[in-house]
Amino acid sequence: MTMALEHAFATARALPCWQGTPEIEQLGGGITNVNLLVTDNTGKYVVRFGEDIPEHGVMRFNEQAISYAAQEAGISPAINHTEPGVLVLDFVESTPLKAADLHDAETLVNTVHLIRSVHETVTSKVRGPILTFWVFHVLRNYAAFLSRNASTQMDRLPELMQEAAALEQAVGKVDLVLSHNDLLPANILRGPDRLWLIDWEYGGFNSPLFDLGGLATNCDLPPEAEMVILETYFGTPPDETLMNSYGAMKCASLLRETMWSMVSEITSEIDFDYAAYTADNLARYRLALSEYQSQRG
Repeated sequence: MTMALEHAFATARALPCWQGTPEIEQLGGGITNVNLLVTDNTGKYVVRFGEDIPEHGVMRFNEQAISYAAQEAGISPAINHTEPGVLVLDFVESTPLKAADLHDAETLVNTVHLIRSVHETVTSKVRGPILTFWVFHVLRNYAAFLSRNASTQMDRLPELMQEAAALEQAVGKVDLVLSHNDLLPANILRGPDRLWLIDWEYGGFNSPLFDLGGLATNCDLPPEAEMVILETYFGTPPDETLMNSYGAMKCASLLRETMWSMVSEITSEIDFDYAAYTADNLARYRLALSEYQSQRG
């Protein structure tokens, strides 16, 4: 057990919210946070540890406010306790989805309905100061951070940022909704009779197309499944303008994941192969951008 994990166990054990002596075990899944499963006399809970991560735009006051709104909307598990760097949530009996699960038509449609509910319901319920997650601003910040810190990826930055500027122009005007902005399949939980959405650390106001494009890229969905996403979400087959904006945002979501990993190569202390993750996402971004450019002629 690492020193960071030992500290997390000790901190979790000392929290004032337990009834009786807590039993603690590690939960997998996170590449930003440490997550623990705690059982006391009243039930099971998930303890999420995470400080602010300014280089990624992660602010825990923002995560907490959106988590409360998502709880009120019935989309995320209830919060039982908070303190700086700690969030204690109800444990819900469920299984994190895998990318392959989203290739099932029923699961995909249900997930899109969940995303639509986030955009409609959580948007109306969230209160207090909330961050805006505009992916192109995020990319510019990442590029500046990588340059300041002499990243091994610096030679790629001029070309990547030129491409990002073209994608931003192609996206065009957007509607703003409260978005999740990190739709990895593992953040979607399948319970006995419903889906849950968890982990709001990147939540903020954004175009709905970012969540839709992020879902497609994170699950390697084929074009026909992307059409299902768009038609299910918007209630009508997408026209050329929407397809163009969606395609640009989908590429931007892959570029953001790529540059997120580039930054994490420098800053993260989590035991994870960020270099391999960067290479994988960069290859996927290049493929998506090439396909997008070909479709536009």
